[in-house]
Amino acid sequence: MSAPSLTPSKAGRPRHSQPPPAGPPSPGGSFGRSLKRNLTAHGFLIGAVLCFAFFSWYPMVREFFLAFQKTDQGEVSWVGLDNLRTVFNDPAFWQAWRNTLLFTVLALVFGFAVPFVVALVINELRHGKGYLRLLVYLPVMLPPVAAVLLFKYLYDPGYGLLNELFGSVGLPEQQWLQDPDLSMLSVVIASTWMNMGGAALIYLAALQGIPGELYEAAELDGAGLLRKIWHVTIPQTRLILSLMLLMQIIATMQVFVEPFLLTGGAGPEGSTTTVVYLIYQYAFNFNDYGAAAALGLLLLVLLAGFSAAYVKLSRAEDE
Repeated sequence: MSAPSLTPSKAGRPRHSQPPPAGPPSPGGSFGRSLKRNLTAHGFLIGAVLCFAFFSWYPMVREFFLAFQKTDQGEVSWVGLDNLRTVFNDPAFWQAWRNTLLFTVLALVFGFAVPFVVALVINELRHGKGYLRLLVYLPVMLPPVAAVLLFKYLYDPGYGLLNELFGSVGLPEQQWLQDPDLSMLSVVIASTWMNMGGAALIYLAALQGIPGELYEAAELDGAGLLRKIWHVTIPQTRLILSLMLLMQIIATMQVFVEPFLLTGGAGPEGSTTTVVYLIYQYAFNFNDYGAAAALGLLLLVLLAGFSAAYVKLSRAEDE
Protein backbone atom coordinates (compact mmCIF):
# COMPACT_ATOMS: atom_id res chain seq x y z
CA MET A 1 0.00 0.00 0.00
CA SER A 2 1.51 3.27 -1.07
CA ALA A 3 1.96 6.27 1.24
CA PRO A 4 -0.38 9.24 0.83
CA SER A 5 1.00 12.00 -1.35
CA LEU A 6 1.36 15.58 -0.04
CA THR A 7 0.44 16.96 -3.45
CA PRO A 8 -3.25 16.59 -4.23
CA SER A 9 -4.05 14.83 -7.39
CA LYS A 10 -6.29 16.20 -10.10
CA ALA A 11 -9.08 13.93 -8.96
CA GLY A 12 -8.79 15.14 -5.36
CA ARG A 13 -8.95 18.82 -6.16
CA PRO A 14 -12.15 20.68 -5.22
CA ARG A 15 -14.65 21.01 -7.97
CA HIS A 16 -15.11 24.79 -7.49
CA SER A 17 -11.65 26.26 -7.78
CA GLN A 18 -10.86 29.98 -7.11
CA PRO A 19 -11.51 32.12 -10.23
CA PRO A 20 -8.59 33.93 -11.79
CA PRO A 21 -8.05 37.54 -10.64
CA ALA A 22 -10.16 40.04 -12.49
CA GLY A 23 -8.53 42.61 -14.72
CA PRO A 24 -8.65 46.38 -14.17
CA PRO A 25 -12.15 47.88 -14.19
CA SER A 26 -13.26 49.51 -17.36
CA PRO A 27 -13.05 53.30 -17.38
CA GLY A 28 -16.67 53.65 -18.34
CA GLY A 29 -17.94 51.61 -15.42
CA SER A 30 -15.79 53.49 -12.91
CA PHE A 31 -17.00 56.85 -14.24
CA GLY A 32 -20.61 55.69 -14.07
CA ARG A 33 -20.29 54.57 -10.45
CA SER A 34 -18.56 57.80 -9.53
CA LEU A 35 -21.28 59.80 -11.28
CA LYS A 36 -24.00 57.97 -9.36
CA ARG A 37 -22.23 58.49 -6.04
CA ASN A 38 -21.86 62.23 -6.67
CA LEU A 39 -25.13 62.83 -8.49
CA THR A 40 -26.30 65.43 -5.99
CA ALA A 41 -23.01 67.32 -6.08
CA HIS A 42 -22.98 67.28 -9.88
CA GLY A 43 -26.56 68.55 -9.90
CA PHE A 44 -25.66 71.55 -7.76
CA LEU A 45 -22.57 72.17 -9.87
CA ILE A 46 -24.51 72.07 -13.12
CA GLY A 47 -27.06 74.51 -11.68
CA ALA A 48 -24.34 76.98 -10.69
CA VAL A 49 -22.65 76.68 -14.09
CA LEU A 50 -25.96 77.31 -15.87
CA CYS A 51 -26.64 80.37 -13.71
CA PHE A 52 -23.19 81.79 -14.45
CA ALA A 53 -23.53 81.00 -18.12
CA PHE A 54 -26.96 82.62 -18.46
CA PHE A 55 -26.53 85.66 -16.20
CA SER A 56 -22.78 86.40 -16.50
CA TRP A 57 -21.01 84.79 -19.43
CA TYR A 58 -23.74 85.17 -22.06
CA PRO A 59 -24.24 88.92 -21.32
CA MET A 60 -20.49 89.49 -21.66
CA VAL A 61 -20.35 87.68 -25.00
CA ARG A 62 -23.50 89.48 -26.15
CA GLU A 63 -22.01 92.83 -25.09
CA PHE A 64 -18.91 92.15 -27.17
CA PHE A 65 -21.00 91.70 -30.31
CA LEU A 66 -23.29 94.63 -29.52
CA ALA A 67 -20.27 96.93 -29.26
CA PHE A 68 -19.72 96.53 -33.02
CA GLN A 69 -23.38 96.54 -34.08
CA LYS A 70 -26.11 99.08 -34.64
CA THR A 71 -29.79 98.32 -34.07
CA ASP A 72 -32.27 100.45 -36.01
CA GLN A 73 -35.96 99.52 -35.80
CA GLY A 74 -35.13 95.89 -35.16
CA GLU A 75 -32.56 95.64 -37.96
CA VAL A 76 -29.02 94.82 -36.83
CA SER A 77 -26.02 95.94 -38.89
CA TRP A 78 -22.28 95.80 -38.30
CA VAL A 79 -20.72 99.24 -37.91
CA GLY A 80 -17.20 98.32 -36.84
CA LEU A 81 -15.64 100.96 -34.59
CA ASP A 82 -18.35 103.59 -35.08
CA ASN A 83 -19.76 103.01 -31.60
CA LEU A 84 -16.34 103.57 -30.06
CA ARG A 85 -15.96 106.80 -32.05
CA THR A 86 -19.36 107.94 -30.81
CA VAL A 87 -18.34 107.31 -27.23
CA PHE A 88 -14.95 109.01 -27.55
CA ASN A 89 -16.47 112.11 -29.19
CA ASP A 90 -19.00 112.57 -26.40
CA PRO A 91 -17.90 115.36 -23.99
CA ALA A 92 -19.55 113.47 -21.12
CA PHE A 93 -17.20 110.51 -21.72
CA TRP A 94 -14.11 112.18 -20.26
CA GLN A 95 -16.08 113.85 -17.48
CA ALA A 96 -17.52 110.47 -16.50
CA TRP A 97 -14.06 108.93 -16.33
CA ARG A 98 -12.73 111.83 -14.24
CA ASN A 99 -15.63 111.53 -11.82
CA THR A 100 -15.25 107.76 -11.60
CA LEU A 101 -11.52 108.05 -10.85
CA LEU A 102 -12.23 110.76 -8.27
CA PHE A 103 -14.83 108.57 -6.61
CA THR A 104 -12.39 105.62 -6.61
CA VAL A 105 -9.63 107.67 -4.99
CA LEU A 106 -11.93 109.14 -2.33
CA ALA A 107 -13.47 105.73 -1.69
CA LEU A 108 -10.01 104.27 -1.13
CA VAL A 109 -9.12 107.06 1.31
CA PHE A 110 -12.32 106.56 3.31
CA GLY A 111 -13.69 103.15 2.42
CA PHE A 112 -10.34 101.32 2.59
CA ALA A 113 -8.83 103.00 5.66
CA VAL A 114 -11.91 103.45 7.86
CA PRO A 115 -12.93 99.74 8.01
CA PHE A 116 -9.34 98.78 8.87
CA VAL A 117 -9.23 101.32 11.71
CA VAL A 118 -12.62 100.14 12.97
CA ALA A 119 -11.37 96.54 12.94
CA LEU A 120 -8.27 97.57 14.90
CA VAL A 121 -10.39 99.29 17.55
CA ILE A 122 -12.78 96.34 17.92
CA ASN A 123 -9.87 93.90 18.10
CA GLU A 124 -8.33 95.80 21.02
CA LEU A 125 -11.51 95.79 23.09
CA ARG A 126 -12.00 93.19 25.79
CA HIS A 127 -15.79 93.33 26.12
CA GLY A 128 -18.70 93.88 23.77
CA LYS A 129 -17.01 92.69 20.58
CA GLY A 130 -20.08 90.77 19.44
CA TYR A 131 -22.39 93.79 19.82
CA LEU A 132 -19.94 96.05 18.02
CA ARG A 133 -19.58 93.57 15.15
CA LEU A 134 -23.36 93.55 14.79
CA LEU A 135 -23.50 97.35 14.93
CA VAL A 136 -20.81 97.72 12.28
CA TYR A 137 -22.38 95.14 9.96
CA LEU A 138 -25.92 96.45 10.37
CA PRO A 139 -25.74 98.95 7.43
CA VAL A 140 -24.79 96.10 5.07
CA MET A 141 -28.02 94.30 5.95
CA LEU A 142 -30.13 97.31 4.99
CA PRO A 143 -31.45 97.44 1.42
CA PRO A 144 -29.23 99.82 -0.60
CA VAL A 145 -32.21 101.97 -1.63
CA ALA A 146 -33.30 102.42 1.99
CA ALA A 147 -29.77 103.33 3.09
CA VAL A 148 -29.35 105.86 0.28
CA LEU A 149 -32.73 107.47 1.00
CA LEU A 150 -31.68 107.78 4.64
CA PHE A 151 -28.65 109.78 3.58
CA LYS A 152 -30.76 111.83 1.21
CA TYR A 153 -32.79 112.88 4.24
CA LEU A 154 -29.62 113.68 6.19
CA TYR A 155 -28.27 115.81 3.33
CA ASP A 156 -31.49 117.74 2.74
CA PRO A 157 -30.71 121.49 2.74
CA GLY A 158 -34.00 122.43 4.42
CA TYR A 159 -34.68 119.95 7.23
CA GLY A 160 -31.66 117.65 7.00
CA LEU A 161 -30.05 116.48 10.22
CA LEU A 162 -26.52 117.45 9.16
CA ASN A 163 -27.40 121.09 8.55
CA GLU A 164 -29.27 121.22 11.86
CA LEU A 165 -26.16 119.90 13.61
CA PHE A 166 -24.00 122.44 11.79
CA GLY A 167 -26.37 125.24 12.77
CA SER A 168 -26.39 124.17 16.43
CA VAL A 169 -22.61 124.63 16.68
CA GLY A 170 -22.50 127.85 14.67
CA LEU A 171 -21.25 126.40 11.36
CA PRO A 172 -22.75 127.50 8.03
CA GLU A 173 -25.24 125.20 6.38
CA GLN A 174 -24.05 123.31 3.30
CA GLN A 175 -25.68 122.31 0.04
CA TRP A 176 -24.41 118.75 0.25
CA LEU A 177 -25.92 117.37 -2.94
CA GLN A 178 -26.48 120.64 -4.80
CA ASP A 179 -22.91 121.97 -4.60
CA PRO A 180 -20.62 120.57 -7.35
CA ASP A 181 -17.67 120.70 -4.94
CA LEU A 182 -19.43 118.67 -2.22
CA SER A 183 -21.69 116.32 -4.15
CA MET A 184 -19.07 113.65 -4.89
CA LEU A 185 -17.73 113.73 -1.33
CA SER A 186 -21.28 113.31 -0.03
CA VAL A 187 -21.79 110.28 -2.26
CA VAL A 188 -18.50 108.75 -1.04
CA ILE A 189 -19.47 109.19 2.62
CA ALA A 190 -22.81 107.47 2.04
CA SER A 191 -21.18 104.63 0.11
CA THR A 192 -18.53 104.13 2.81
CA TRP A 193 -21.14 103.87 5.57
CA MET A 194 -23.21 101.43 3.52
CA ASN A 195 -20.40 99.03 2.61
CA MET A 196 -17.74 99.17 5.32
CA GLY A 197 -19.30 96.47 7.53
CA GLY A 198 -18.24 93.51 5.42
CA ALA A 199 -14.68 94.80 4.99
CA ALA A 200 -14.37 95.53 8.71
CA LEU A 201 -15.35 91.96 9.63
CA ILE A 202 -12.88 90.52 7.12
CA TYR A 203 -10.11 92.68 8.57
CA LEU A 204 -11.13 91.69 12.09
CA ALA A 205 -10.89 87.99 11.22
CA ALA A 206 -7.42 88.58 9.78
CA LEU A 207 -6.32 90.48 12.89
CA GLN A 208 -7.48 87.73 15.21
CA GLY A 209 -5.27 85.27 13.31
CA ILE A 210 -2.06 87.16 14.14
CA PRO A 211 -0.03 85.34 16.84
CA GLY A 212 0.15 87.29 20.09
CA GLU A 213 3.85 86.42 20.45
CA LEU A 214 4.67 88.87 17.68
CA TYR A 215 3.13 91.76 19.60
CA GLU A 216 4.87 90.65 22.81
CA ALA A 217 8.22 90.59 21.01
CA ALA A 218 7.54 94.06 19.59
CA GLU A 219 6.72 95.36 23.08
CA LEU A 220 9.98 93.93 24.43
CA ASP A 221 11.79 95.85 21.69
CA GLY A 222 10.12 99.06 22.88
CA ALA A 223 7.64 99.40 19.99
CA GLY A 224 4.66 101.65 20.53
CA LEU A 225 1.16 101.31 19.10
CA LEU A 226 1.92 102.81 15.69
CA ARG A 227 5.14 100.83 15.28
CA LYS A 228 3.35 97.58 16.17
CA ILE A 229 0.70 98.34 13.55
CA TRP A 230 3.31 99.22 10.93
CA HIS A 231 5.78 96.40 11.59
CA VAL A 232 3.48 93.60 12.79
CA THR A 233 -0.17 94.14 11.86
CA ILE A 234 0.21 95.37 8.29
CA PRO A 235 2.82 92.77 7.21
CA GLN A 236 0.75 89.95 8.73
CA THR A 237 -2.41 91.10 6.93
CA ARG A 238 -0.74 92.12 3.66
CA LEU A 239 -2.49 89.45 1.60
CA ILE A 240 -5.97 90.38 2.87
CA LEU A 241 -5.24 94.10 2.44
CA SER A 242 -4.10 93.56 -1.14
CA LEU A 243 -7.13 91.46 -2.00
CA MET A 244 -9.54 93.96 -0.45
CA LEU A 245 -7.80 96.79 -2.30
CA LEU A 246 -8.35 95.04 -5.63
CA MET A 247 -11.97 94.22 -4.85
CA GLN A 248 -12.69 97.78 -3.74
CA ILE A 249 -11.19 99.31 -6.86
CA ILE A 250 -13.28 97.00 -9.05
CA ALA A 251 -16.43 97.79 -7.06
CA THR A 252 -15.94 101.57 -6.94
CA MET A 253 -15.23 101.77 -10.66
CA GLN A 254 -18.74 100.38 -11.19
CA VAL A 255 -20.59 102.70 -8.80
CA PHE A 256 -24.14 103.50 -9.87
CA VAL A 257 -26.77 103.19 -7.12
CA GLU A 258 -25.50 105.94 -4.80
CA PRO A 259 -25.14 108.79 -7.34
CA PHE A 260 -28.29 107.71 -9.18
CA LEU A 261 -30.49 107.94 -6.07
CA LEU A 262 -28.75 110.83 -4.29
CA THR A 263 -28.15 113.25 -7.15
CA GLY A 264 -30.26 111.84 -9.95
CA GLY A 265 -27.18 110.36 -11.62
CA ALA A 266 -25.53 113.34 -13.25
CA GLY A 267 -25.53 115.65 -10.24
CA PRO A 268 -24.98 119.42 -10.33
CA GLU A 269 -23.01 120.37 -13.44
CA GLY A 270 -22.39 116.68 -14.12
CA SER A 271 -20.24 116.34 -11.00
CA THR A 272 -21.45 112.82 -10.16
CA THR A 273 -21.77 111.37 -13.67
CA THR A 274 -19.94 108.03 -13.59
CA VAL A 275 -19.06 105.61 -16.35
CA VAL A 276 -21.81 103.15 -15.39
CA TYR A 277 -24.38 105.94 -15.25
CA LEU A 278 -23.28 107.05 -18.72
CA ILE A 279 -23.80 103.46 -19.91
CA TYR A 280 -27.29 103.62 -18.40
CA GLN A 281 -27.98 106.87 -20.26
CA TYR A 282 -26.83 105.46 -23.61
CA ALA A 283 -28.95 102.34 -23.22
CA PHE A 284 -32.18 103.58 -21.64
CA ASN A 285 -32.31 107.31 -22.33
CA PHE A 286 -30.79 107.46 -25.83
CA ASN A 287 -31.70 103.88 -26.92
CA ASP A 288 -28.17 103.51 -28.28
CA TYR A 289 -27.31 99.99 -27.13
CA GLY A 290 -24.24 99.83 -29.33
CA ALA A 291 -22.62 102.83 -27.65
CA ALA A 292 -23.60 101.49 -24.23
CA ALA A 293 -22.02 98.12 -25.04
CA ALA A 294 -18.88 99.82 -26.39
CA LEU A 295 -18.44 101.85 -23.20
CA GLY A 296 -19.10 98.76 -21.08
CA LEU A 297 -16.50 96.86 -23.09
CA LEU A 298 -13.93 99.60 -22.39
CA LEU A 299 -14.65 99.36 -18.67
CA LEU A 300 -14.42 95.57 -18.80
CA VAL A 301 -11.04 95.67 -20.54
CA LEU A 302 -9.70 98.24 -18.05
CA LEU A 303 -10.75 96.24 -14.99
CA ALA A 304 -9.53 92.96 -16.52
CA GLY A 305 -6.15 94.52 -17.31
CA PHE A 306 -5.86 95.90 -13.81
CA SER A 307 -6.72 92.53 -12.29
CA ALA A 308 -4.20 90.72 -14.50
CA ALA A 309 -1.46 93.20 -13.58
CA TYR A 310 -2.26 92.79 -9.90
CA VAL A 311 -2.13 89.00 -10.11
CA LYS A 312 1.22 89.16 -11.92
CA LEU A 313 2.71 91.50 -9.32
CA SER A 314 1.41 89.31 -6.50
CA ARG A 315 3.06 86.22 -8.00
CA ALA A 316 6.32 88.11 -8.44
CA GLU A 317 6.26 89.14 -4.76
CA ASP A 318 5.55 85.59 -3.61
CA GLU A 319 8.48 84.25 -5.65
